[in-house]
Amino acid sequence: MNPDKKIILDELLQRVNSSPFVLVVEYTGMTVPQFSELRNRLAATGAECHVAKNTYMRKALAEAGLPDTGDKLVGQTAFVTGESDVAAAAKVLKTFEKEFQKPAIKLGILDGSILDENQVKAIADLPSREVMLATLLATINAPAAQLVRTINEPAASLARVIKAKFNPEG
Repeated sequence: MNPDKKIILDELLQRVNSSPFVLVVEYTGMTVPQFSELRNRLAATGAECHVAKNTYMRKALAEAGLPDTGDKLVGQTAFVTGESDVAAAAKVLKTFEKEFQKPAIKLGILDGSILDENQVKAIADLPSREVMLATLLATINAPAAQLVRTINEPAASLARVIKAKFNPEG
């Protein structure tokens, strides 16, 4: 293999291995300013968008032990990888596609499974990681708060009775 091709393939493999997800989009018809804007929006979520030859990406995915994408890697495709939050990256892609009618989401790879366009868009509709963690924390704390209110109620009732008994005008 040509040493230059090996360097490109190794870089793609490193990106795929360091990311918990890969989202594939078709960027046909996008202008350079639109592509730059998409990259900026993705960067704000900790994700990156890269263009690579489809054959190189197929090899990188295979070497990483990820599933075969079949015939989906055709045309002008770009690959989105990120640090952690697939929902945020998917949300950026879905919003950008709605705004500019480009890029078209083709598929995603998450936890070793291939996701179709609709599944990626469903992930985009999920709340952010921070909102989900806050909801989880509230759910965990709810029983404890209820328990504290239940334990405190007899003492509070007794205090109200004593106050009424010894303070008749209040």
